[in-house]
Amino acid sequence: MSVAEKTHFSFQELKVWQKAVLFSEAVIRLIDKIEAPRKHYRLIEQLESASASVALNIAEGKGRQTTKEFIQYLYIARGSLFEVVTLLILFSRLEWIEETELAKIQDNSLEITKMLNSLIKSMKKSR
Repeated sequence: MSVAEKTHFSFQELKVWQKAVLFSEAVIRLIDKIEAPRKHYRLIEQLESASASVALNIAEGKGRQTTKEFIQYLYIARGSLFEVVTLLILFSRLEWIEETELAKIQDNSLEITKMLNSLIKSMKKSR
């Protein structure tokens, strides 16, 4: 067992964080396949950043002092998720990605959105 496997942070136990990491990995792997003109590199960078931002904001929020702050970071994570979907819709329209790839990412996005919404709702009730 590696040191990394022995040590973990509380955010790593969150199923929504685990799904968000897998989501980001899938988006980054998709980005690696995109054949877009170099002049559009900023859009691709934005997609990469937004996809990582989902899990990053969940982790950062978990590390905050109050439930209210954590909820705010969950909202930001959800916003990043919507940003990813919007960029991928644009990429699909530009024919940089296949519609099947878009559909798969959208399915994952819906699942993570539901998880975020449920977590937000349960945390609001517990306050």
